[in-house]
Amino acid sequence: QVQLVESGGGLVQSGGSLRLSCAASGIISSILTMAWHRQAPGNQRELVAWINNIGTTNYGDQVKGRFTISRDIRQKMVFLQMNSLKPEDTAVYYCRMTLRLTTTSPPSDYWGQGTQVTVSS
Repeated sequence: QVQLVESGGGLVQSGGSLRLSCAASGIISSILTMAWHRQAPGNQRELVAWINNIGTTNYGDQVKGRFTISRDIRQKMVFLQMNSLKPEDTAVYYCRMTLRLTTTSPPSDYWGQGTQVTVSS
């Protein structure tokens, strides 16, 4: 069974930094994409950043220039460095990985349970 576990969330003041980590466990053939999403109270879940298996990255406009996504494929981990945090960054942050369980299976999305990030003013 594949499981994703996030860590690194917490309370930080405006302008501060946090580093989120997500580790996948279980038998996995390949990971195609690793991503971070977030969901604030009353809002829909939005894409924050993603990185694919060749290292291409992409960011949502609201975090571009402040957040950096990186990964360690061999350790099946993805990270999100968050700098210059703002109160509007407050949300539950979720890790997602698109992966294949076997070499011939179709890719599927797996999600972590989320970690709370709160930015105070």
